[in-house]
Amino acid sequence: MTSRSLRTTARTSSEARAVARTQTLLPGKDGIGTVRRTTLPGGLRVVTETLPSVRSATFGIWAHVGSRDETPTLNGATHYLEHLLFKGTRERSALDISAAIDAVGGEMNAFTAKEYTCYYARVLDTDLPLAIDVVCDMLTGSLILAEDVDAERGVILEEIAMTEDDPGDVVHDLFARTMFGDTPLGRPVLGTVDTIDALTRDQIARFYRKHYDPTHLVVAAAGNVDHATVVRLVRRAFEKAGALTRTDAVPLAPRDGRRAIRTAGRVEVAARRTEQAHVVLGMPGLARTDERRWALGVLNTALGGGMSSRLFQEVREKRGLAYSVYSYTSGFADCGLFGVYAGCRPSQVHDVLGICRDELDRVAAEGLTDDEIARAIGQLSGSTVLGLEDTGALMNRIGKSELCWGDQMSVDDMLARIAAVTPDDVRAVASELLGQRPSLAVIGPLKDKQADRLHTAVS
Repeated sequence: MTSRSLRTTARTSSEARAVARTQTLLPGKDGIGTVRRTTLPGGLRVVTETLPSVRSATFGIWAHVGSRDETPTLNGATHYLEHLLFKGTRERSALDISAAIDAVGGEMNAFTAKEYTCYYARVLDTDLPLAIDVVCDMLTGSLILAEDVDAERGVILEEIAMTEDDPGDVVHDLFARTMFGDTPLGRPVLGTVDTIDALTRDQIARFYRKHYDPTHLVVAAAGNVDHATVVRLVRRAFEKAGALTRTDAVPLAPRDGRRAIRTAGRVEVAARRTEQAHVVLGMPGLARTDERRWALGVLNTALGGGMSSRLFQEVREKRGLAYSVYSYTSGFADCGLFGVYAGCRPSQVHDVLGICRDELDRVAAEGLTDDEIARAIGQLSGSTVLGLEDTGALMNRIGKSELCWGDQMSVDDMLARIAAVTPDDVRAVASELLGQRPSLAVIGPLKDKQADRLHTAVS
């Protein structure tokens, strides 16, 4: 092959890569609820869900990076960076960013989790171009100035202090540490006072360049939106910043948290002068991709997901031992957690834990009744639909689905999967998960003898 032919082939290949690929993932009905995906050159994915009947639109950008992607010295860097992207770009100051959205009555925010970060704005449909321009500018043009890093350090330390004042929140971080130890999944998303104090501008800037690559991002928009228009505006914003085809992408690190889960039967106690004792009793759960997650959702709902659940009835309604008691699941890419939370008077913590442990053991051995399962399926189905009644929830669904699963599932399909759960499915999951020896995290003003007795709850 001649050099000219090689150049022609290379050019043709380059041009092919520059062509955006668009797919209809969910057709919707009469154009309502249609979900489309376009993959732009460089790997940036744009997904939209169209609802012509509403007058709002929510636009978000999801980054496939969370606190579990941090080293011990970088603990808190993902959340720190989330704050810094609001501090100004080459085109906008921090005030310009907030004022632009405030001026049209919109709302803008962000959140950081263990495995992803999301930045979003919710506006009137006519103001969607503004929201796209502002959020894309934040993601692609952040300056991350040293003075902003220093100024925001105090804000994050205050956020940590605020969280520490809420033991009902902190106990979940303590439970994660109990289960995962000093590993990325066991460390707090916010970081610690020591790690935040030690983080430098250069460390955070390197973290930004490493992880905020188009191949690691998903753009999502839902509401009264036109897919082609969203794609055009996003592409223009990324091209203007020179961020559409970056070449310094770093492959995502493999995630295997199963090896991090520690031996069952661990007890962690944090002594605090609180009015209540806050407890989480739990064990390893399921990864978010596990097909048994539908049965687990039904089990979780029946066991501790509402006022008619077993735990609520046994602990609160029948005995009045706690105001708040519930169960929950946390699913990650490769592992998960199942937990039961309760807040009660310190003198009653052993009674509450005994009842919770008895119910877990009983369901593991005997399963749930048909009535409990039917009620849980109805409750879970209803809450699934009602939780998708605004454009923000829809944006979260399609953005997270694209980022975490690389696919979309219609609401009808989700309802069908929930309805298909059988008593045997629930019984099998309950036996496997609830039959494990649990671990325990407690925050409260417990005396030494009380703390020593806590080990009986996990024995």
